[in-house]
Amino acid sequence: MNRTGPVTCFDRAIVRAPAPSVVGGLRAIDRGDPSFAGVVAEHQAYVAALGDAGLKVTVLPPLEAFPDSLFVEDPALVFSEGAILLRSAATSRADEAAAIAPFLRAEFDRVLELPGPGFVDGGDVLVTAGAVLVGLSSRTDRVGAEALCTLLARLGYHGEIVATPAGVLHLKTDCALLDDETVLTTRRLAASGLFRGRLRELVTPQGEEAAANALRLNEVVLLGRDFTRTAEMLAAAGYSIVPMPTAEISRIDAGLSCLSLRWRGT
Repeated sequence: MNRTGPVTCFDRAIVRAPAPSVVGGLRAIDRGDPSFAGVVAEHQAYVAALGDAGLKVTVLPPLEAFPDSLFVEDPALVFSEGAILLRSAATSRADEAAAIAPFLRAEFDRVLELPGPGFVDGGDVLVTAGAVLVGLSSRTDRVGAEALCTLLARLGYHGEIVATPAGVLHLKTDCALLDDETVLTTRRLAASGLFRGRLRELVTPQGEEAAANALRLNEVVLLGRDFTRTAEMLAAAGYSIVPMPTAEISRIDAGLSCLSLRWRGT
């Protein structure tokens, strides 16, 4: 059995090449700096995987002034109907939305902007078939989340504000949509009851919580290659797994969803 779902059908993506400054990127826990060459290699493998999944990929130039700017999912959201520029609560990332705005305006007829004073990071936004879930976190506050829900409605989407457990950097740090009915999640997020009555939950094995930041792309699921038990669980559930190198980007709190903006062209 091969599981698919229309939520995961993409044909376009935007990524940004890493700059040497990425080795000084933000992190909640210091596990040492990543190797720049290692980040570049992992990013190139990621871009190749997007292409193999059927997406046309636009690679933006690196931004030395913004160490975390390769994580393009945080400063913006994209949909077939348009894009939304966000506002980051992290001071070092405050101007990333302005940097990516010209590229989004070249791709989309409608580009909305999150008004101040609230903040939203794209890593806190999970698009499901029923609603766009906006998780409150240290990077996304209620004022920003409420403003985002208003903008989502202008694009035809229903936004819903949800709680993210304490200690979770972003909502999608602990979950990934696998199809219209199923989410990969951690025990701590599952215990919050967030997905109860919404989605079928597949819970990461103990010790592989970081595997929850996977990425479903059309017919495949990109998954960190070190998470072998999670890979076995997903394969047994009918998903086609593409193992990805993530050892270097994980040192700066990165997973697989944050490295690209994905949508289906109209």
